[in-house]
Amino acid sequence: MDTLILEFHGAAGSVTGSCFLLKARGARILIDCGMFQGSKTEKELNYRPFPFDPAGIDAVLLTHAHIDHSGLLPKLAKDGFSGPIYTTPATIDLCTIMLQDSGHIQESEVHQLNRRNRRRSRKTVEPIYTADEARSIMPQFISVGYGEWRETAGRVKFRFWDAGHLLGSTSIELEVGTAEGPVKLLFSGDVGPGSKLFESRPEAPSGIDYLICESTYGDREREEYALKERRICLQKLVAQANHPNGALLIPSFAVERTQEVLTDLIALMDAGTLQRCPVFIDSPLASQATDAFKKHARDMENGANFLRALNAPNVRFTETAEQSKALDLIKGFHIIIAASGMCEAGRIRHRLKNWLWRSECTVLFVGFQAAGTLGRILQDGAKVVRIQGDEIRVSAKIATLDAYSGHADASELDGWVMERGPIRKGLFLVHGEDGARNAMSRRLSGKLPIGIFSPSLDDVYELTGASARLLSRPTPARLQPEEIGHPDWHNDYQNFILDLADRLKHAAGGKSRAVILRRLERALEAERDPSEHRGP
Repeated sequence: MDTLILEFHGAAGSVTGSCFLLKARGARILIDCGMFQGSKTEKELNYRPFPFDPAGIDAVLLTHAHIDHSGLLPKLAKDGFSGPIYTTPATIDLCTIMLQDSGHIQESEVHQLNRRNRRRSRKTVEPIYTADEARSIMPQFISVGYGEWRETAGRVKFRFWDAGHLLGSTSIELEVGTAEGPVKLLFSGDVGPGSKLFESRPEAPSGIDYLICESTYGDREREEYALKERRICLQKLVAQANHPNGALLIPSFAVERTQEVLTDLIALMDAGTLQRCPVFIDSPLASQATDAFKKHARDMENGANFLRALNAPNVRFTETAEQSKALDLIKGFHIIIAASGMCEAGRIRHRLKNWLWRSECTVLFVGFQAAGTLGRILQDGAKVVRIQGDEIRVSAKIATLDAYSGHADASELDGWVMERGPIRKGLFLVHGEDGARNAMSRRLSGKLPIGIFSPSLDDVYELTGASARLLSRPTPARLQPEEIGHPDWHNDYQNFILDLADRLKHAAGGKSRAVILRRLERALEAERDPSEHRGP
């Protein structure tokens, strides 16, 4: 049998950085090339060289436009990749705006960082890629519709299936001819839930040799939310948040989540079940993405309702930085939907800085929050956070409504996997934190008579005639397993600084504060020279 090799260079133990390299019959095909998000330790991987030669990649198959799946494509091209990027027409439209926005954010953040670095006599850094570099890769994209068999690198066939996760999202079926017959692989991409405002139910083939499946919600069940029940929950949360001098902040992914929430809000206001109030979309990316959704509205479930929401008289899009800053001057209750969904960048951080310390504010999370992100830290109940160098005490109410998730939950994932049967040789669980993967593996191991694998970052597997076999694990590893999908030392450091500031603030006078600082100095000295440490 011809050797098939599958390498896991992202989304292995975490929910970001999706990137899988398939080596088949001399072809080297990359499935996704996503950006790492989460803790600073994980995000630093975005700046490092790829663990493979980009110039040696023959083609990229892209499941969808979200940055954790597409965000490093400009870097891939910058580092030597010149081949085709196959994806759906809607994904191309979204990538056109999302990748340039990503480059713009990097340029802006690096500019601010370099100003601080110069003041501190530190080295300046370069952005991963610029907006112009993101723009320059768009001619490499090739449009492929759902259900069309195509051949890439002259050796491997593939076709796309509607994954029901995002406008244009796909699961990717591949067929590789071997001496013993064709081998079929299926990369799930991100699998949508059973009920979603704009998307159909996910579809995919059955009779697969190897399934590479996401596991984001592999350890949790969401309440069953039909459209009516979801809107009832949203109505209650907005009504509870309504304060004469307050605001409801909704950190939201700019693409599709923002458009879904907006459509539901306006539908509730039109029905009279929710008091009409100003709704601001504070995200240039969301504004541009909305234009892409308008283009494809006819192909979307509830597309007409979406178009009606856009024309509501109380909806405003902020385009310029000045318009965004002016939101801080708004009086009376209002709703602001702003990116990013995990509060890691973008205008939501400015809104949080302005509102988190106020009890009349509510922050409503409507999407998954990865470990180590500001969104997860707030969701986990932090009392104090640091934003743009400032210490902010959290007095705002924090709420979560997971009815808007773009991911199938545990039972939906199990059902989707079982519908792919027979799965003949192996199941790989990816795009999930360890708890989610372990829970999903335990449940499915009693139902499937095949090997179930939870690969680590940069693991290399041989897909043999009978099953999969781990060929190698890099030494040294780019990251250790405990550094992936978990808060890191940067998070611990921020928590320590905030805790120290709090202790000093509440100490009984200057003498007590001096005692705390002396104890800390002695601990640091002991760390530098353990032989000098004597007693407690």
